[in-house]
Amino acid sequence: MDKLLADVLWSTGHILLVTVGLLIALAFILYADRKIWAAVQLRRGPNVVGPFGLLQSFADFIKFVFKEIIIPAGADKTVFILAPMITFVLALIAWAVVPFDDGWAVADINVGILYLFAVSSLGVYGVIMGGWASNSKYPFLGGLRSAAQMVSYEVSLGLVIINVILLAGSMNLNDIVLAQDNGYGLLGWYFLPLFPMFVVFVISALAETNRPPFDLPEAESELVAGYQVEYSSTPYLLFMIGEYLSITLMCAMTAILFLGGWLSPIPFAPFTWVPGIIWMALKICFVFFIFAMVKAIVPRYRYDQLMRLGWKIFLPLSLIYVVVVSAFVVFA
Repeated sequence: MDKLLADVLWSTGHILLVTVGLLIALAFILYADRKIWAAVQLRRGPNVVGPFGLLQSFADFIKFVFKEIIIPAGADKTVFILAPMITFVLALIAWAVVPFDDGWAVADINVGILYLFAVSSLGVYGVIMGGWASNSKYPFLGGLRSAAQMVSYEVSLGLVIINVILLAGSMNLNDIVLAQDNGYGLLGWYFLPLFPMFVVFVISALAETNRPPFDLPEAESELVAGYQVEYSSTPYLLFMIGEYLSITLMCAMTAILFLGGWLSPIPFAPFTWVPGIIWMALKICFVFFIFAMVKAIVPRYRYDQLMRLGWKIFLPLSLIYVVVVSAFVVFA
């Protein structure tokens, strides 16, 4: 009984540590996003709240928490409130299988990658429910667009992941990272043999998380704020946190699958003395920097271009690659 209690307490502590750490990191990731965007446009970005504007995200958070929750008269109240909660919870529980260092995952399960895929697919429901429950045409259009987009790009994401699974021979995220540890450091990571797939994965991740240039569901010019139009205060905050959690998760996935997770890029001392979690954090920041630069530089796609890219370019490309990699694994 004592052992069970100790296990429960240990797991709870682990979960709390990851959750709190993530939410605090998220505040600074949001800040970085805005700062990078500002720098590209030669502006200063957030610079008032706290030193260098570092506390801006916390100020925004507090502002959202204290605002009044307005539910439109025609809305389906239950679904309306449930949608942001689903988005937030799903974005958070996906992190359970992400290893920050060797064996440092809340749940080190042998089908970690499958679990991630399942959870990210469920994320669409929050969006659809939010769009439908608002009972207004803009959110509904935004929700439909978002659902179509997420489903389209999940296909190519799945096929890219199959390539990595074939090479690593495991679905456990920990094992996938260890499979990239072959003594050559940077040269042993999967982004080199699977470079086209690495590019497809990053672009699909942008589309999957509704980041620019694929932010069609929230295209400010035509759909106001997409499926979030009728939301205010805390429900909107949950949507926003959920969205950024998914973005950070995609950064972590890219780091684990292609950039060797917590492994040092240069396989000898003093680089190997740096704790794995720091390498992991640096890689997540690097991928997020790419995401932020894309947001600042690339113009938005038209909806038909977005669909064409997903179905006519990425899908055949990743299918061909699956065949090539399978042949390599079997015959080489």
